[in-house]
Amino acid sequence: MDHTEDLGRSEHPPVYTRRKPPLPETPEQLRARIPGWGADLDPADRPSYPREVAAETGARWDLPERQPEHGERERSIEHGMLTPVFGTAQPLHGLSGAVRRYAYRRHSEGKAAHWLLLLAADRVDVAENVVRSFATLRPDNPVTETGIRAEVSHGRSRFGAGRSDIRHQAVDPVVNGAPWVAGALGAAWVVRRLARAAARG
Repeated sequence: MDHTEDLGRSEHPPVYTRRKPPLPETPEQLRARIPGWGADLDPADRPSYPREVAAETGARWDLPERQPEHGERERSIEHGMLTPVFGTAQPLHGLSGAVRRYAYRRHSEGKAAHWLLLLAADRVDVAENVVRSFATLRPDNPVTETGIRAEVSHGRSRFGAGRSDIRHQAVDPVVNGAPWVAGALGAAWVVRRLARAAARG
């Protein structure tokens, strides 16, 4: 997807270029509106001066070459376009992907709702992967993968070692066991429905 036309129509120099975008307000306006704004404008007030030297970036491009977009990527509403480089290792999928898309499309990164939705999407993603594992020949094993068997077989205990995970140990069975219980109940419900349908037929 080519965004060069969008960049050409921009009133101000766009982000991701070697030029620094102008401030939306002048320093005088900002100083009048925000007490203490610009307190470090004087180089003599900066602890890093004179090591901090304002210089050109040295970039040989105006806008870096854009990475090809293969499919939709989430983008914060604060940004007018997708960043020139972005990750593709974890494409959005399933219900967790829908939650993440909603968080990026409807809520600013300055809102708690944005981050709470992303946290919720992470938990949904965990549950989706557990359920998806049931369709494989080697489903997730909560006994071995949570380290319970290793603690028993190696004679080590969580207690008395100053481990921080003791704080949430009480909810671990719920978090790790809930998908298994939900899967078992769902399978039982399907079997009952099939049995009733066979009895009626």
